[in-house]
Order: sequence, then structure tokens, then C-alpha cells
Amino acid sequence: MRARFPVTVHLFFFREDQILLLRRFNTGFRDGEYSVPAGHLEGGETVMEAAAREGAEEAGVRIQLSGMTFSTVMHRIEDEERVDFFVVVDQWEGEPFNAEPDKCDDLRWVNVDALPINTVPYVRQALANHRNGVPFDEYKL
Repeated sequence: MRARFPVTVHLFFFREDQILLLRRFNTGFRDGEYSVPAGHLEGGETVMEAAAREGAEEAGVRIQLSGMTFSTVMHRIEDEERVDFFVVVDQWEGEPFNAEPDKCDDLRWVNVDALPINTVPYVRQALANHRNGVPFDEYKL
């Protein structure tokens, strides 16, 4: 049987030595843990188009496709199986804010060397992959 599973895109917003994190709330998946803005790829859109859409939906910023670069990709097997793309947002318009208060109860800039203990583990690993130049990884629980 062929694998059929969701594809997600995660956004790394950096500001000097900080990364933008949000705390998941009322989603049913890792609520109370910090992640980066992210969402599912919709049919007919590219990874970068999905990233720009998610940036607007979750952080209220406008991102041009030329304002992002690929970072890393991860094949992840936890409760479900997924392929996760991680992109760096190099340029955006507007100041990020919590644009989905029904799904996020905190949005903040955090030092990349002092992530909260309750950071989603695979996001922590993907950030380390980005910092170490690892373009592909697998994560399995």
C-alpha cells in the first residue's frame, strides 16, 4: 500500500539571536507546548505558497515567496506519519502577532540557545538541523 499522509510546512522567523515561537492551545495536538508557525499543505499549493499563507494566518505578516529559503525536511513518524518542510522567513511585512488566539495562547521571541523546556521535540530537532546545515532528517518515536 502506498503511503498517504499530510505534508506540513513550518516557518523559522529569526530576529538576531531569537526565533519566533507560539504555544499551541485548544488544537488537540501538543497543546501547551511551543512550536513555530506551521500548517498543512493544501491541494494545489506549493510548499512556499503554504508557508506564506500560514505566516499570514498565524502571525499576521505578509511574506513574498522570494522572502523565504528552504532549510530542512523531516520524515516524521509519531502518532501519525508526516513529511515536514521547514523554511526560513528572511523578509516579511508587519510585526508578528497572535493572529489565531483560538489555537495559540502565547507568541513570543525566544533566544535560540534557550528554548523553553516544553518546545515540541521534533521542532527542536529541526531547528538544530537548520543550525547544523542538515537538509534531511528522520524523526520516529
